[in-house]
Amino acid sequence: FYIAVAEKQGVPKDQLRGTIQNDILKEYIARGTYIFPPKPSLRLITNIFEYCSKEVPKWNTISISGYHIREAGSTAVQEVAFTLADGIEYVRAALNAGLDVDQFAGRLSFFFTAHNDLLEEIAKFRAARRVWAKIMKERFGAKNPKSMMLRFHTQTGGSTLTAQQPDNNIVRVTIQTLAAVLGGTQSLHTNSRDEALGLPTEDSVRIALRTQQIVAYESGVTNTVDPLAGSYFLESLTDKIEEKVWNYLKRIDEMGGMVYAIEKGYIQKEIQDAAYRYQQEVEKGDRVVVGVNKFTMEQEPPKEILRVDPNLRKVQAERLANLRAKRDNAKVQKTLNALKEAAKEEKENLMPFILDAAKAYATLGEICNVLRDVFGEYQESIVL
Repeated sequence: FYIAVAEKQGVPKDQLRGTIQNDILKEYIARGTYIFPPKPSLRLITNIFEYCSKEVPKWNTISISGYHIREAGSTAVQEVAFTLADGIEYVRAALNAGLDVDQFAGRLSFFFTAHNDLLEEIAKFRAARRVWAKIMKERFGAKNPKSMMLRFHTQTGGSTLTAQQPDNNIVRVTIQTLAAVLGGTQSLHTNSRDEALGLPTEDSVRIALRTQQIVAYESGVTNTVDPLAGSYFLESLTDKIEEKVWNYLKRIDEMGGMVYAIEKGYIQKEIQDAAYRYQQEVEKGDRVVVGVNKFTMEQEPPKEILRVDPNLRKVQAERLANLRAKRDNAKVQKTLNALKEAAKEEKENLMPFILDAAKAYATLGEICNVLRDVFGEYQESIVL
C-alpha cells in the first residue's frame, strides 16, 4: 500500500526508505497475530526480500523482533537466542529461494527491548552483535561487512511498567534508555509512564521524548562507541550471555531449525517457564518491584487516562464502505483472481500481484482472504 501511494504521488519506488516488521516467526512464538502456516508465511517474507532488493533497494525488508519474545516473559538470553534463530531461518529461506546472501542481508534489521538490569542489557546487545556477525560470516559465507552488521532498534520494556505509582516508570524508562544507548542501539522508542493504564496522554509522551533527548544531548554517553568496553564485569557478562546463546542455537539446530522448534512447542515452553519463574519471584518477594511488592502506598485512582472516542470505529467503517462503492470492483476482482492463481505456484513472487491489488483499492482483508483460500490457516500446538 505504501508503494502504491508513493507511485500515485509520483515518488519512484527506488527512492523509498523505511522498515517493515515482516517477522512472522515471533508471532507463532509470542504474540499470536498470524494467519497462514509457517511455510507460506516464509515464502511471503522471501518474496519481499527479492522484490525489494531489485525494486526498493533502500528499504529495510524485515525487523526481526526480540521485543515481543521478551514481553511474553523470556529472559535476556532467550530474547537474543530466539531472535537470532529466527534470523537464521529467514536467511536460510532466502538462500533456498535462490537469493545471494549479500544481495539482501545488508537490509536486515532487528528489534530488541531494554529492561531494568542495566549491565545485563548492555551485555545482551554486545553479545547479540558478536553472535550475528559470526553467523553471517562463518555459517552463511557473507563477504560484505554490511551483511554482518546487527543493526537494531530498541524499545523500552512495556512489561516492566507498573500501574501502581506510574511516575516511577519515568525512572525505569531512563535506566532502560541508558542501557540501549550504551549497548549501541541505532534507534530508540521510549515508553510513556502511563502505558500500564492505557494509551499515553500527550504530557506523558512528551516526558518520554524528553527522556531520550536528555540522554542524547546532555549525558555525554553518545560521545564514544561502546563506552563500557574493557570493564571486567561487563566483558565477562557479555561472554557468558554469548555462550548461553550459542547453546540455545545449537539445540535449535539439532531440532531441525526454528520452524520445527516452534511446531514442537519447544520455544513457547521455554518462554512460559521463564515467565512463570519471574512471576513467582515477584509473588514471593524474592524480586523487588518498587511500588508493587515493596515500598507500596495508598493512591487515588489516576484521573488523566486517555480515552479513545468509540465513534472513530464507525467513521472508519463508513469510509471503507464508501471506498468499496466508488472503486472499480471488476478490476479489484480481476487482480485478486490473478493473486490467487499466482499463490498456487510456489516459485511465483507474489509482491507484484499484491501491489496490483493494492493499486486497484483491494483491502488488506480481501487480499488476506484470497491467500487464506490457498494457504489455509495455522492452528497452534498447545504445549503445557
